[in-house]
Parts: sequence; C-alpha cells; structure tokens
Amino acid sequence: MPKYDNLSKELQERIRSDREGHWVNPYAFLDENVVRRRMDHDRANLWRPAFVRDSEKIMHIPYYNRYADKTQVFSLYKNDDISRRSQHVQLVSRIARNIGNVLGLNTDLIEAIALGHDIGHTPFGHAGERILNELYHGQTGRYFNHNIQSARVLDKIFPLNLSLQSLDGIICHNGELELKEYRPKPYSEFERFDEKMNDCYLRKGAVKELIPSTLEGCVVRVSDIIAYLGKDRQDALKLGIYEDSPEYHSGSIGATNAEIINNMTVNIIENSYGKDYLKMDDDYFEAFKCGKKENYQKIYGNEKLEQVYKEQINPMFEEIYEKLLSDMKNHDRDSVIYTHHINYLKGLTHYYTDAGKYEESDPDDIVVDYMASMTDDYFIDLYHYLFPKGKYQVEYIGYFDR
Repeated sequence: MPKYDNLSKELQERIRSDREGHWVNPYAFLDENVVRRRMDHDRANLWRPAFVRDSEKIMHIPYYNRYADKTQVFSLYKNDDISRRSQHVQLVSRIARNIGNVLGLNTDLIEAIALGHDIGHTPFGHAGERILNELYHGQTGRYFNHNIQSARVLDKIFPLNLSLQSLDGIICHNGELELKEYRPKPYSEFERFDEKMNDCYLRKGAVKELIPSTLEGCVVRVSDIIAYLGKDRQDALKLGIYEDSPEYHSGSIGATNAEIINNMTVNIIENSYGKDYLKMDDDYFEAFKCGKKENYQKIYGNEKLEQVYKEQINPMFEEIYEKLLSDMKNHDRDSVIYTHHINYLKGLTHYYTDAGKYEESDPDDIVVDYMASMTDDYFIDLYHYLFPKGKYQVEYIGYFDR
C-alpha cells in the first residue's frame, strides 16, 4: 500500500492561525541583512529583491545552460526520461521551497542556493568528480570538490557579486552527508567564507565539516538528498539495473520517489516548525540513511558502469588533463584551452571583468575550471578532437538496445 503522510491536525491549525496573524519566523534570513563583496552594487528594489537578483544572475550565466547535458547518475544511456543535472537542480529547488514556504523561511534565498549548488559539477557525475580530484590533487596537493567549484564559478570565474548567504549555502550543500538535525552556524564576513573555501582546497576532510550559516541553507542541504534518493532509484528501475527491495517498503519514508518526497517533507516540517533548526524523527532518519546506503550498494556502485568509467572515461580524463596542462605551460594560444575557455571568458565582458588576471592563475586551476565546466558530450567531442586516433571510446546504450 502506498504511504503518504499528512501534517498533524494540531500543526495545520497552528500554521493557519499563524498565517492569519501574519506571523513572521524570527529565524528566517531577512533580505535587508544580505552581505555582498561590493555592497554599493546590486541593491535590492521592489521588482528585484536581494536574493531574486542572485537567482537571476545564476540563471543567466552561460554555464547554467550546461546543466542540461551533465550526468546526474547514469552517464551512458540515451534516454530522455532519465534525470540530468538540470532536472535534479529544479527538483531540489522545488522541494526546498515547499519546505521553506511552510516554515516561513526566505524562499528567494532557498531558490538561489538550489539553482547554483551544482553549477561547478563535472561531466559524468561523481565518477567525473572523483577522477578530476585525483588528477588535481596529484598535480597540486589540493582537493577538488564540486560544491567548492560551484562557488568558484559564481564568485571568481564569473564575479557576479553574489551574496555571502547564497555562496555559503552552495558550498555547504553536501548531499552526501545526511544528518538527523541541521543547525545553522551564522557568520557574516566574506573573510570567513574565503577561509572555508581555502581550507577545503588544502584539507581532505574539510568539505564534510561545512555547516550552512542560514536555516535556508540547511533546507537546501537536506532537500538535495530528498531530491535524488527516490529519483535515482526510479531511474535505475527504468533502466533495468536495479531490482526493487521489498524490505525497503517497510521503511518510514516509503518506497517510491513520490512517497519519499512527501513523507520527508512532512516529517521535517512537523518537527521543525517554529524552531531554529531542522529535525526529523529517529525512524525517518534511519530509513533515510538506509535508503541512501542501499542506493550506493545497488546503484552507484554498479559494476558495469564502474568498469566503463575505469577502462574508458578515467583514461580520457587523464589524457585531456595532461594535454591541456601542457598547452597552458607552453602558452600555446592556439590550444582549445585558450580558444574555447580563456578567450571565451574574455569575450563575456558583461560578466567577466578580470580576464587578464585569470590568465595568470595557476595552470592546474585553469585546466580544472575548463574540464569541470564541460558537459558529457563536450568532453567526449574534445577527447576525439585532441586525439583523433585515441584508443578510448564511449559507447552509449541507445533507446532500442537491450
């Protein structure tokens, strides 16, 4: 039997009463407290409030378009019904806004964090992230994490003057770490933000210690997991690479994507309304955690997919990285890293104001910026452009392949 929870009658009555009385959540982040690197720019007005500006800035940079052809989980399938990263971002935004709206939080801030949270993600999902981190760390001793790269894209590559609150929520979104309670740790200085960013480059475990500064950031963080937990399972079932587990159906959060989204949303609201933190019931947390563990065991660690990554995609990453880095060090201005990345950014004068300084950056950072920005198809096309006789080949499973 499908399982769909409802908010308790007591809480529903309380929420309706609070709305009639124009209750304002004292823990919501206020627009007037926004912090930017340049406070003299991007001043809010009636038709473009503070965090609406952030969302619009994110949606109008060229890299936002690339969400549409970046893998969420399943890289090697031609199937328009399987999630791409663009849909995941939209789902995170929708789920987080639903929770935030009922809790009385700042939904404009929630939307900005959600829309930007994966914009630094690599092609080929977390498999791409792992190999790019290995290559980058091997060259520099620094670590690559897609959430940190997302903030780099929005704060450095495209200096958009985004708010500290949006950028902080983006670096702290870590969808790989589930918690029973999410308690924000407020701060309001960019110096502290820059310290966090730097720490994540230098220290391996630092990214797992990040905690959002706002309750809105906490909502996006848990919504990231809610958005992919059931959806990845749904996609895997459709592709025939996952068998449903009857024992999972007894879990408190339900079995299907729709059940999981509804029940997690309801339980978080039930336990968090009027509080300065987010919380879920113990049995929901255990089911949430177990469901994620099962996804890792049966979906994300799929042997066939991992074999293709290991034998084909990882070596392609290595060869492309080595070639681009060599071109950078030799200042080969005919190389694609100049013609399709550095010069491309220089041409976006409306956004990019420090193109000359960017070219003087660490060559490894520029190579990583370029590779992380690519879509799956862009990456494959670039490999064959750079290595016409290359021995590696990615073969997609088509619509009519069995």
